[in-house]
Amino acid sequence: MSLNPRLVKESFAVVEPVADKAAAYFYGRLFAENPHLRAMFPPAMDVQRERLFSALTRIVWSLDSPGSLASFLGQLGRDHRKYGVLAEHYTAVGNALLATIRRFAAETWDNEIEAAWVAAYTAAANLMIESAESDAGVSPAWWLAEVIDHELRTPDIAVITLRLDQHLPYAPGQYVNVQTARWPRVWRTFSIANAPRDDNTVRLHVRAVTGGWVSTTLVQHTRIGDTLTLGPPMGTMVPADSGHDILCVAGGTGLAPIKAILEHVIASGRRPNVHLLHGARTTAELYDLTDLVRMESAFPWLRVLPVVSGEPGYDGMRGQVAEVMERFHSWADHEAYVCGPAAMVNETVRRLQRGGMPLSRIHRDIVQGEP
Repeated sequence: MSLNPRLVKESFAVVEPVADKAAAYFYGRLFAENPHLRAMFPPAMDVQRERLFSALTRIVWSLDSPGSLASFLGQLGRDHRKYGVLAEHYTAVGNALLATIRRFAAETWDNEIEAAWVAAYTAAANLMIESAESDAGVSPAWWLAEVIDHELRTPDIAVITLRLDQHLPYAPGQYVNVQTARWPRVWRTFSIANAPRDDNTVRLHVRAVTGGWVSTTLVQHTRIGDTLTLGPPMGTMVPADSGHDILCVAGGTGLAPIKAILEHVIASGRRPNVHLLHGARTTAELYDLTDLVRMESAFPWLRVLPVVSGEPGYDGMRGQVAEVMERFHSWADHEAYVCGPAAMVNETVRRLQRGGMPLSRIHRDIVQGEP
């Protein structure tokens, strides 16, 4: 059975505009046919539905890029181990997915499109299963982490330091899924804010989001001595070590993975010129400025520029961080790392490309913890 990315993309494009309805139908079908699987999912399914279509969209539109697709599916397969996903579960998911696409793309559906979807899903599922099985003998499905420090930097931003029960093999710039005891089976993503350390400690920068179960628990209800559960590391925004000078653009707690990359550059012994622009709405939300200034004073090749967008009286650089970035010289010959809210990341990437930076040198992951 041959893979036909064109047919998969064309039929998926019909489903995308009704993603919410399609996701609700998918899970309704999955749980109706496999009631025992409901216990593997969180009580509230809103975020889960969004994640389903986010992952599915990335898979569908990456079918023509087998290298990046295989990397993403490998991470996804390893990450699904923490839910207790087994190889046989993929059949149930595939059946529900095929029924969903068939229903919402009914006007164009035919045997050829169905065969294309079966081939694509089979290939993707096999990659995820193989990755999970190969990882099972090497790494745990999840890591336990004790909270050893909890700093409330603002009323809704905390910097939390964790000590893991065993080594977590991550690269600077990656993120992990986090579960709290208060909300079993509810996982949210947070970037690791430091390069790997010998003492197995990691630091998270967490903003409490209105209605966010996990983020609010981490900021307001977590104490030293509490235990969190972490999934395997994910993400592709890792240091390129290309020899280029570096531009880092962070929005809010999107600073976390950028800081891990900076620590990596410092430890590497390389001395590229590094510009870090950290955008926030108010000066109070420049929650890590003291440490950034300390790093800047210790390393003359690092320049830190705080940018504030919502405080007219601020006497430093004001404006949206993507717009402020363009006030300087051309960044076309730099390597860029961008993290923060989706709109900010997309606008920054657009402006960098417009300024001549190749997309291959723009590294980004959108990690916001919770919507």
